[in-house]
Parts: sequence; structure tokens; C-alpha cells
Amino acid sequence: MKYTALPKNLFEKNRQKFIKRMKPGSIAVFHSNDEMPRNADANFRFKQNSDIFYLTGVDQEDTILVLFPDAPNPMFKEMLFIKETSETIAIWDGARLNPEQANECSGVGNIFWYHEFWQTIHAAFLMAENIYLNLNENDRFSDKVPYNALRFANQVLTKYPLHKTERSAPIMADLRMCKEPEEVEALKKAIDITKSGFNRLLGFIKPGVWEYEIEAELIHEFTRLRGSGFAFDPIIASGSSACVLHYIENNKQVKDGDLILLDFGAEYANYNGDLTRCVPANGKFSARQKAVYNAVLTVQKEAKKLIAPGISLPNYHEKVCEVMTEELLKLNLLTTEEVKANKNAFRKYYMHGTSHHLGLDVHDIMHRFGNFQVGNVITVEPGIYIQEEGIGVRIENDVMITSNGLVDFMDGLPIEVEEIESIMASR
Repeated sequence: MKYTALPKNLFEKNRQKFIKRMKPGSIAVFHSNDEMPRNADANFRFKQNSDIFYLTGVDQEDTILVLFPDAPNPMFKEMLFIKETSETIAIWDGARLNPEQANECSGVGNIFWYHEFWQTIHAAFLMAENIYLNLNENDRFSDKVPYNALRFANQVLTKYPLHKTERSAPIMADLRMCKEPEEVEALKKAIDITKSGFNRLLGFIKPGVWEYEIEAELIHEFTRLRGSGFAFDPIIASGSSACVLHYIENNKQVKDGDLILLDFGAEYANYNGDLTRCVPANGKFSARQKAVYNAVLTVQKEAKKLIAPGISLPNYHEKVCEVMTEELLKLNLLTTEEVKANKNAFRKYYMHGTSHHLGLDVHDIMHRFGNFQVGNVITVEPGIYIQEEGIGVRIENDVMITSNGLVDFMDGLPIEVEEIESIMASR
């Protein structure tokens, strides 16, 4: 890993928060992600399961955490199973954690090898009343192939049909939505690296460069600053490509007069930044581009005023859409008659949500219909997409809700039209 390891007290604290939510006499099991095959003898780069990282800080494959706070046998109260390292593994792929290193990373005292799991866990299961299973319950997730935790859940249901099973995911959502100070520091680092990438682009972008060259500038900056890479496939969308919400081909040449939508983020210590800005290829917004950009910026500023503890995400988005409708009317994209006939007329030009939670996942775990809370980190990203004009604008900042108001982690980053034009002109 490139990043500095997070302190183990964070993971000890996170485990205790989960344990306090467990029913008496319960055992909980958390699995690392699978190593995913690519082609031939290659795998994709490993990405740790966010929940097990949140609870242990272990960032390697073949890892299992077991929590059994009421276990009669003290050995079963906390157990961590890790991949057995070897001289061959060390030579070919690099050594994996040994038990002492796993303890130093996670704070878990009882460390076992991964292949010892079933022979160890059987006795523990027989002492438990309830088994907490941890599945991916993100409502946007589609499991086209069985994944590690799902396969394990099916094994448990077959082997222990008389046990009661419980869901870990709702508890994990409660916990992960409110960030600990150590998490905030990791997020700020990811966001600072992201911001540095954008500042680098302001001196690079010009007519004639290719979108993939812009992408290359970003990965250079992220790696230079110890980021793990992109938090998600970057969107470098010039001209009409900006009207494709998830455009990731990044294969067009930037033309004079194009407006470029840049949506990207850096990953650091498994935490993620998420930024969107729009810049003119030639350094100067056209009158129409400026009008659309400023309309989106107005909506973002008003959206930030609406964010507060106790407000639900759907109600917040509904209020934002009312502001957006007013801006679309000013841009002559909608008429008063259209709005009166259909209150959702704005969706022709603004078809996505305003905010999502941010953390160990870019679209972080959350209760979609719950209320905002102190400690939530969310994006604010309204946009207007005018396909008939080939203009797409989205502006995105990452903010945290505190007891003293909103903290915008992207304060100071160029966002006003005049700021962007001035910096691009000076480089």
C-alpha cells in the first residue's frame, strides 16, 4: 500500500460500536472481497471489502473477522483469520501480514490462518444463538456472480439451519454514515489529492489535447501524492460527451470552444474524494456556457444552505429541484406552462440526485430515506445537461455536516467562472 496506515485504535473503536449493537449471544462474521479473475492467469487489482477494512484495517485478500462478545471461551470473542504468508508468496507477490503485523494493524489479539477458519468456527457457532451475516445491501448493487459473503451465507444456512440469522448491513450503515475523526482525516487527504489534480489540469488543458491525456495528468498527480489511484473511472467529457452522465471512454480530442466536464476523485487509505468541475478548453467561457454554469453554481450554493441534521435526503432533493426549476426557467429551457403541467419537467435537463454519502465507497453506504446527521460526509452535485446544445455542466463539492454547520472540504478550490478563467489565462 502507498498510504500511511490508519491507527489501530480507529478499528478497535469501530468494532466496539458494532458489538454494542449485537443481540445477546450472537456471533458476527465478516469476509474480505474475492480476488477477481481478469484473463489468462491474471487477476484485477485487489480491492478490500469496505466493512472488513472499517473493522480491522486489514487491506489484503483471504481475511475473515469473527466477533462473539458473549463467547464462553475467551478465544472466540475476537478472531481474525489471515492468509498464511510464505517464502514463495513473498518472492512472487510480496509478503502478506504475519500474526504480529495483523495484530498491530487491527488490534485483534487472536490471529489464525485463513485455512483454519472452518475447523475453528464450528465450535463457536454451536455456542451462539444468532449469526450475523454481512451481505452487500446497497440498493444499486446487482450481484451477477456469487461473491464471498453471499457464498458464506448460503453455507451457514445449510450447515446451521436451526440458528437464527441477523443482518449486519443495517448496523454497518448506521456506523459508517457518521465518520470518526480518523476517517475525516483520511477523507481530507483523499480530497486534497483530488484538488491537487484539478489545479494541475488548469495549467494543462487547451484545445487539441486528448481526453486521455487529461486523465493521464490526474493519475500522475494522484500517484505522486501517495494516492492509490482513481476512486472511480474518471469522466473527462468534452463537448456533447458531457451530456452522457457516465461517459468514461475519454477518447476524444478537445476542440476550441468546448466545455469540458471533469468528474474524478482520488483514493487514499481506501477513502475517496469526488469532485466535478467544468472548464473551457480555450480558457474562456462563451456567454451561454457561462449562463448555464452560473445557474448550476447557484443551485449548488442554495443546496448547501438546505443541508442540516434532521432533513431527509428525498425532502432535501425535492427542495433542490424547486431551485433548479427556477434556474431552468431563467435559461429559457422550460416554460411556465410546462412547469404548471408537470412539476417534474426539470428532469429533462436534471435527471440525477443532488447528493450521495461519501467514505470508504464513493457512493457510500446509507439509509436512503433516513435523515442527515452530524458526521455525515456527502457530495453536493447539481447539473444541467442540454443535449440539443451539446452543453453539460455539473459542479460537485464534498461537505461534512457538523454541529456548527457545514464544512466544505473544497473551500478555496476555483469554482467561480472568473476564478477559473483567470487561473487558466495565467498559465
